[in-house]
Amino acid sequence: MGMFDSFNISSTGLTAQRLRMDLISNNIANANTTRTPEGGPYRRKRAIFAPVNIRPNYKSPLVPERIEHGIGKGVRVVRLEEDKAPFRLVYDPTHPDAIKTGPKTGYVEMPNINIVTEMTDLISASRSYEANVQMINNEKAMFNKALEIGRGGV
Repeated sequence: MGMFDSFNISSTGLTAQRLRMDLISNNIANANTTRTPEGGPYRRKRAIFAPVNIRPNYKSPLVPERIEHGIGKGVRVVRLEEDKAPFRLVYDPTHPDAIKTGPKTGYVEMPNINIVTEMTDLISASRSYEANVQMINNEKAMFNKALEIGRGGV
């Protein structure tokens, strides 16, 4: 592992968690959106993560076996996914988007967003972000101490 690999790994975590927090904020902001350009209520979105795979299927025959393939050196966003959970139904016959006919007459389809779940996910993403920041700070302190030792100081 190179000297700056730990910085690169932590930075992928920062980027991924920042995107996750942005998605959660967007979900919370659209918790009452009943009409989207695609039609229907807003659907909750979430990020799907996977390990970073550098050259996942290739390893040069000139590289010794004891050297890593580079798999697992951070995290990346594989895709953004819409939650397929059913919409909430709220009875409000005066709402402009209320269902006009059928057994659900007077009900409004609301987004499939639970604020408690979103806030829990936001706390989790925030803690993960903080952990990656702390890793970078620890790495900087470690490198500074190594430079100080190299200069002859203790």
